[in-house]
Amino acid sequence: MREKILALLENYKLESGGNIVSRDLIRALNVDGAKASFVLEAPSPGVAQNLENERSRIQDQLLQIDGLEEVSIVVTSHSKEPPNLKIGGHPKPQETTMKPQNVSKIIAIASGKGGVGKSTVSSNLAVALANKGKKIGLLDADIYGPSQPRMMGVSQRPSSPDGKRIIPLQAHGVTLMSIGLMVDPSKAVVWRGPMLMGALQQMLSQVEWGELDALIVDLPPGTGDVQLTLCQKAELSGAIIVSTPQDVALLDARKAIDMFKTLKTPIFGMIENMSNFVCPNCSHETPIFGKGGVLVEANELGVPLLGTLPIDLDTRLAGDDGKPAALFDGPAAVAYNKIADGFIASGLV
Repeated sequence: MREKILALLENYKLESGGNIVSRDLIRALNVDGAKASFVLEAPSPGVAQNLENERSRIQDQLLQIDGLEEVSIVVTSHSKEPPNLKIGGHPKPQETTMKPQNVSKIIAIASGKGGVGKSTVSSNLAVALANKGKKIGLLDADIYGPSQPRMMGVSQRPSSPDGKRIIPLQAHGVTLMSIGLMVDPSKAVVWRGPMLMGALQQMLSQVEWGELDALIVDLPPGTGDVQLTLCQKAELSGAIIVSTPQDVALLDARKAIDMFKTLKTPIFGMIENMSNFVCPNCSHETPIFGKGGVLVEANELGVPLLGTLPIDLDTRLAGDDGKPAALFDGPAAVAYNKIADGFIASGLV
């Protein structure tokens, strides 16, 4: 149904060129049985007025799709400063769970320390799963060091039609939200714990995530406030621990695993990143950070090894260019697709 809706919307051309889909105007597309809803976010008030004039006709055309009985379309106009939208206040009392509606699972990508490639794994795994037809969201919960906007190639500030709801961005088939999209990228986020928790609450509860098979959460390193809040208040489905084979990284990975076990959060498994380097000139394999350390650790801790990922130049270049390596051919893409296949086969997603 989702594909049929997008195919029909491609027929609506814009005066400035392109169509509703190619210009990335669709936000929060949600299909629930015979009902569909989405937001059309126009780049200017003038375009918004044109879309508003066409809204009824678009709805009528969509209702011609077999099995679709109700369509709701909201037209908004993007502005640099959403009305009265402030990110990072103190968390508000909340009686219900922080888990977004229509999100089947929340999967945390964690590590005991920084620099092991957790964010790279998060973005590439999200893209690999999306390429296999899964509806995937990616939440960059690393408040102090958000990197997903750069890795996913987005920089537009998310809009808010009413100062409360936040419309996430779309990139490479993934629904994306990051604090890095809401603050000046050149400025440091200097917040105490309560403001950090308030921002996390907003990005979970106020974002229009739509219907998702899984929301992948790129966690900050360590075992702090964000991890604790997610485990206790967001119905976290499980966690994946990313580590290099290096002993010093594995020491901290153990602490992350112990934290999740203490909080009774399932550990889906471990991923060994930067497992080996293959010289592009002579094909000689060099285990720069050691080899097999994560497999040994996973066996000792009683959790599965979900996959191993190489260290290569293409992965770094792709991340810096905003086009994750999983989109292309190569050893890294093969490795991420294998992990994604394992997720789907085992029912994790």
